Amino acid sequence: METNVKRTFKIVLIGDGAVGKTSLRKNYMGESFEEEYLMTIGADFAVKYIPYEDYTVGLQIWDLAGQPRFSDVRKSYYAGAYGAIVVFDITRPVTFQNTDFWINELIKNNNNLLVPMILIGNKVDLRGATPKEVQVSKITAAAYAETLSEWGGFKVPYIETSAKTGQNVQRAFDHLIDVILSRLEVD
Repeated sequence: METNVKRTFKIVLIGDGAVGKTSLRKNYMGESFEEEYLMTIGADFAVKYIPYEDYTVGLQIWDLAGQPRFSDVRKSYYAGAYGAIVVFDITRPVTFQNTDFWINELIKNNNNLLVPMILIGNKVDLRGATPKEVQVSKITAAAYAETLSEWGGFKVPYIETSAKTGQNVQRAFDHLIDVILSRLEVD
């Protein structure tokens, strides 16, 4: 058990199935990437303690299953979330189109609260391996994040990641912690 923990925050990883939520969480927790995809059943959970300024922040990371058949199970896991990482796969545009669904599900099942969030386009390591016309461009995703920022009244950053290589994974989680803590200072 960590000492000097000032705050503990529940965050949820949300998005369609197979976008890389579990791989992002595992990478952030220091676990190695696995090529074989194992579907999350309901939800998976991890805790990480992060030194922040002169204290420690605890993160409860809830990795929620993205398949439609788990929608009833997911509902109970949103309650009490302080932040969200909304993930889509840049090589599957339908997963980007579904981000509104995930944000609405989060708000509906978290007492109608809009919480700080990060929009992540995952699997950038595959950007050169798939035809450009079937990829979500960085410009398109960044513009959507800006629209979310205007709608929500706070900055929603867009970060491209690769759970396979680790590109920007640490940065995304660190940024979410910063956004949560700065929002709490304002409230």
